Amino acid sequence: MSVIVVYFIKGKIGVLNIIEKELNEIKPQKGAQEAFLISKADIVCYGGAAGGGKTFALLLECLRNIHIKGFTGVVFRKNSTQVRNPGGLWDSSYPLFMSVGGEPKQSVLEWNFPNSKIKFSHLDTDKDKYSHQGAEYCSVFFDELCHFTYSQFVYMLSRNRSTCGVKPYVRATCNPDSDSWVRKFIDWWINEETGYPIPERSGVVRYFITVENDIIWDESEEKLIQRFPKSRPKSFTFINSTIYDNQILLEQNPEYLANLQALPKFEREQLLHGNWNIQASSGMFFKKLYFEVVKATPKNTTKIRYWDRASTKDNGQNDPDWTVGLRLEKDQNNILYVSDIVRLRGSPLEVQQTIKNIASQDGYNVRIGIEQDAGQAGVSEADYLVRQLSGYIVTVNRVSKDKITRALPVSSQCEAGNVKVLEGKWNDDFFKELENFPEGSHDDQVDCLSGAFNLLEDEKYNLKIMSGW
Repeated sequence: MSVIVVYFIKGKIGVLNIIEKELNEIKPQKGAQEAFLISKADIVCYGGAAGGGKTFALLLECLRNIHIKGFTGVVFRKNSTQVRNPGGLWDSSYPLFMSVGGEPKQSVLEWNFPNSKIKFSHLDTDKDKYSHQGAEYCSVFFDELCHFTYSQFVYMLSRNRSTCGVKPYVRATCNPDSDSWVRKFIDWWINEETGYPIPERSGVVRYFITVENDIIWDESEEKLIQRFPKSRPKSFTFINSTIYDNQILLEQNPEYLANLQALPKFEREQLLHGNWNIQASSGMFFKKLYFEVVKATPKNTTKIRYWDRASTKDNGQNDPDWTVGLRLEKDQNNILYVSDIVRLRGSPLEVQQTIKNIASQDGYNVRIGIEQDAGQAGVSEADYLVRQLSGYIVTVNRVSKDKITRALPVSSQCEAGNVKVLEGKWNDDFFKELENFPEGSHDDQVDCLSGAFNLLEDEKYNLKIMSGW
């Protein structure tokens, strides 16, 4: 016989699963994680940096009321891929939810308990919110709140209702994003000058109402009601956390802290230090001083020539993009070398001919990467180039992430001194564009550098190379 008890007593939360006199306790870590789980605010946002144990805390919160008959909750990620990914939200729920007798329904992403139900879903576009029209969720959970729009958030508040006796509430996790609506929403909890959370305000509850799309805050629910007698204020708090609040992670995986410390400044400020004001700016990702200029590259390197194509001739009246072909090499110690850059502004035919000529000069031991533009025209053009390069090892790179996200991995390697540059006439233009990224007028060489690096580091790509693909 199994008896499942979920308890929140004297500032503690846990799940007891009693099976044949065996007692297993699951509980949060003291500090920010525990503060998140014992808060009584209507809406609680937990986060501020990476590694604070946010996802575990959110999933544990899902179990608070599973013993209540008729209780329903919904857990949101931005898209279904993030929910279903190996090691993602659905996978992470398994050990915890199974331990308290949950029955998973993989096909519909739903956990059934004897008295309640927890659903996993997504809100990829604004119209996805209407698929929940008419739904009733006693608890609404957002994993990575900054990935959702304010419209999605507010709409799901209208679905946050209950007839099971539990007061409806919302819980969310987040990482810093200066451009997100969340930054403005939690402004009171953030130091305006530094962008870092104010420690003494973490967990402090405030109240708000919305009047003609304006959010009005006050420290007291009574004061808001006095000012707006017909209003029904919601209570809200922001609880800051960092990796240093997650001692279990630091003990079991100390390398994770080193990984955060090795990030480029932009991501390091966000994910390690929890900076809500940091924004991408020139010089943040690349500096000339990061690069050693060398007179030769080692022998027996792995080489790739990566092309980012433009098809506009320079007519002297504007400043069109460049077609760029960047050659990147990697030695046996994983040191990278930018060994050549070709740039031109030409017609589509001139671009195609140049790519073929450079391939002939590089030789068959230099792999070729071609960035595919969006749309059917991009697919057709890339396929045509692959056919023209018969005999060479060619891969088409279908990019989907934004330029900054794609540049972050190689930016980190550059800052660590792991990328060197072969001396050449093209050096000055290369360094100038890198230092001006992302605010400069051109980023074609940056795109090539990040594209070449990401292909060289891609395990699937390298397996194909090793197998003679």
